[in-house]
Amino acid sequence: MTDTMRNILYFGFVALLILGTGIFSSWNSALFILNFGLISAIMALGVNLQWGFAGLFNVGIMGFVALGGLATVLVSMPPTPGAWAAGGTGILLALILGAATIVAAVLAYARLPVGKLRAVGVIAVLVIGFFVYRSVFDPAVGAVEAVNPALEGYLGGLGLPILIAWPVGGLFAAGAAWLIGKTALGLRSDYLAIATLGIAEIIIAVMKNEDWLARGVKNVSGLPRPAPYEIDLQNDAGFVESATRLGFDPVTASTLWVKLIYAGLFAVVLVVLFVLVQRALHSPWGRMMRAIRDNEVAAEAMGKDVTARHLQVFVLGSAICGIAGAMMTTLDGQLTPGTYQPLRFTFLVWVMVIVGGSGNNLGAVLGGFLIWWLWVMVEPIGLSLMQFFTSGMADGYWLKDHLMESAAHMRLLTMGVVLLLVLRFSPRGLIPER
Repeated sequence: MTDTMRNILYFGFVALLILGTGIFSSWNSALFILNFGLISAIMALGVNLQWGFAGLFNVGIMGFVALGGLATVLVSMPPTPGAWAAGGTGILLALILGAATIVAAVLAYARLPVGKLRAVGVIAVLVIGFFVYRSVFDPAVGAVEAVNPALEGYLGGLGLPILIAWPVGGLFAAGAAWLIGKTALGLRSDYLAIATLGIAEIIIAVMKNEDWLARGVKNVSGLPRPAPYEIDLQNDAGFVESATRLGFDPVTASTLWVKLIYAGLFAVVLVVLFVLVQRALHSPWGRMMRAIRDNEVAAEAMGKDVTARHLQVFVLGSAICGIAGAMMTTLDGQLTPGTYQPLRFTFLVWVMVIVGGSGNNLGAVLGGFLIWWLWVMVEPIGLSLMQFFTSGMADGYWLKDHLMESAAHMRLLTMGVVLLLVLRFSPRGLIPER
């Protein structure tokens, strides 16, 4: 069997899984899986760019995804009335003072002579700058968070179309990745993993605790949408007539139509990013990155700047994850920092890349769809199987209760089994790198 035929069979199988979900479960569930599968495939592309191309072990994926979600609030939500007048200027001034303090500390370190004078000077700059920063920042934050705290209590955004937030989310993630890369990319792979995970947790902690930024754990709901609202479609006589003519209930038809619009937008983004990443892979730059991945010492001996190339690919991969994070928050319609868990945005995406095929962009896309379908459908399928196997047992029997309670753990069990099977029988993934 040729590689092309095998790949067609793989993607055909995944398509049948999604179609089967629509036929035997519901089309709403099938489109939900399709939409999040598209987003997962984009995340997997970003991680594959870092790991498959350059061998960078990044486990801070959720931090970059969260920054993409934050961008949707800062770009698309309207400004909060009265918040800027109450303390917005003070917050901006405090942030400028904080940045100036860091710059002053760096300059002091660079220009003062080595010795106690340098240490004292840098510490003095940081301490004085910190207290000046807090003296401006704290009152401004208190004033902003006091503005209608039950519903707002934050600065709001720019009120721009939410589609603009998608590339902005990529820029946010790229900026954070550049700062992280400048400090952490010189570390060994295991230390790089620890550093990226720690910084991702810091990003999430800031989003949870700084209410003035995006309401923290109070969440921001009612984000603008690139698709019409279902209720508007249900009140549209033309749409209702078309849905009725096709044999659909208008309520169901409106939900399906909105999800199809999202699927079309996400598919366009996935195709554009896939084409760009494929062109990068087959370019001299892509061959250089794989050469660095396979043997850094030899590549450096040939005159390649390994650290600069690592920083480059780390920023690009993180930007793709930021775009996916903005898309996911748009689909959810709200920003909920408490949902950014490592299990969902780190472990799951890494399983997608490993199962699909590290170093192969087509494999990353396949892994994104396949693993997400398993993640969503395994639990209800497992519950149905447990109900079937225990149908002959009496209610209240200890074994039946135990098996029914264990159905909730089918997701983790299945992920582990799939990962073990792939590593045993196809260690380079379902679609391995050539």
